[in-house]
Amino acid sequence: MSDQSQPPLNPRSRSITQGDRRAPNRAMLRAVGFKDEDFVKPIVGIANGQSNLTPCNAGLGKLADIASVEISNNGGMAQMFGTITISDGISMGTEGMKCSLVSREVIADSIETVCRGAAMDGVLAIGGCDKNMPGAMIAMARLNIPSLFVYGGTIKPGHLGDQDLTVVSAFEAVGKFSAGAIDKDQLTDIEKNACPGYGSCGGMFTANTMSSAFEAMGMSVPYSSTMANEDKEKENSTRESSLVLMNMVKHNILPRDIITRKSLENAITVVMAVGGSTNAVLHLLAIAHSAGIDLSIDDFETIRKRVPLFCDLKPSGRFVTVDLHQAGGIPQVMKMLLNAGLLHGDCLTCTGKTVAENLKDIPDQPGANQEVILPLDKPKSKEGHLVILKGNLAPEGSVAKVSGIKIDVLTGPARVFDSEEECLDAIIDNKIQEGDIVIIRYEGPKGGPGMREMLAPTSAIVGKGLGEKVGLITDGRFSGGTFGLVVGHVAPEAQEGGPIALVQEGDSITLDVGKHLIQINVTDAELQARRAQWQAPPIKYQTGVLAKYAKLVTSASKGAVTD
Repeated sequence: MSDQSQPPLNPRSRSITQGDRRAPNRAMLRAVGFKDEDFVKPIVGIANGQSNLTPCNAGLGKLADIASVEISNNGGMAQMFGTITISDGISMGTEGMKCSLVSREVIADSIETVCRGAAMDGVLAIGGCDKNMPGAMIAMARLNIPSLFVYGGTIKPGHLGDQDLTVVSAFEAVGKFSAGAIDKDQLTDIEKNACPGYGSCGGMFTANTMSSAFEAMGMSVPYSSTMANEDKEKENSTRESSLVLMNMVKHNILPRDIITRKSLENAITVVMAVGGSTNAVLHLLAIAHSAGIDLSIDDFETIRKRVPLFCDLKPSGRFVTVDLHQAGGIPQVMKMLLNAGLLHGDCLTCTGKTVAENLKDIPDQPGANQEVILPLDKPKSKEGHLVILKGNLAPEGSVAKVSGIKIDVLTGPARVFDSEEECLDAIIDNKIQEGDIVIIRYEGPKGGPGMREMLAPTSAIVGKGLGEKVGLITDGRFSGGTFGLVVGHVAPEAQEGGPIALVQEGDSITLDVGKHLIQINVTDAELQARRAQWQAPPIKYQTGVLAKYAKLVTSASKGAVTD
């Protein structure tokens, strides 16, 4: 906790006792409702991600309004401002998906810019879609003013007959339709029922992964990461979060007091336990960078080896996030991990208490009437599911999600594609066969630019019945909804001359999860000869935000950061 003898400076600089030099500033604030007595109150920004672009964000406005009232009723001056969103689900499989990871940086920059420019004393960020969340946390770490994240909440599952649906069901249905496994009417029925209301994608995909990580990290209040957007408890949790933030302002509890090496290890531990998205690797590396913490891709592998996967959640399990909430949520998962010596219980959290203090009254075990949280001694897997692979195809590393797969070693011929679209066409046209290893390159942070997610190809592979028979390697990313023998974040990427750029059609490729190996089976001399002939293609965008991003972005192995 920061030195409480040093109160926030910004309210005093706006005080009416400071003389005439602040009169123009106060005049502007009077126009939006400030009175004499308000100038000594802390100004608290509410970064509101509301939009009707996506169900993930369409329900955020009501939460922002609740937070504004609660903050204002408890000694603060709430000042609301908007921030953007790009829906991964809506842009998936299109050129627009290149803007998704870019939007993380735009969101971080926008929140930082407003809070610095308006000299905010604290900030409450409310987000739902995948990039609102790490974007907000990156900004909080940069600003280091009292900050708290409010997750907009998950969507409830869709239903078709006795089947629970998520947005991934619709992507997989496309593959099933093209394989002739379902007809057009069945495809349409799945499309119409997959997303029944507001909230972020319902499985342990990227949004729910990051909300769980933030709760584990201590930057969100307990239980808030698994609530449904449309349930009343989400409104009540937002009120609680507002009060917690005002206490953080009062006691000058800062993000960098909470976001530490040990709290990031707690976040990674929970991600492994619940079967979270590969995107957590990218985002937690970026957050660590913004907080000035030394965290590497290899740390994920170290933690993975000691943490079992013991939550049975989609995409590789049976249940959705609201089921996890009903079973006890992230506090129950954390209590089991703490008892097993797998969490740092002494980390400070936003409540002003430590992790152990927050979990003191949580039962040691979940109720017997649930099947989501498994016993630690009977997990889905004895080790975590996010495996870091290295080798001559990815010297800086790559990320594989191995939950739900039945094969962990595959050697096969490379089927090489220089874009997602080329690959998807080949899958739908039945040009990918059992045993193939699909290579999708020039989709990395710089080469895309924007590091698109490959959910459309991977879902099509699953829909074709090849999910356990085909490997896929890319310098792009994967949706949290992806599963199968897939490897992403290959670094260095093709645009930077990484070995993935040198792969030729038919080359023998080996994926070996047990050995943490990703390898092209050609000689070093052959690779050197190919490298001498290789030239980087021009960046696909020469102006605008994607061009700027391509100039600034670092390797995926470092979180694809731009500062």
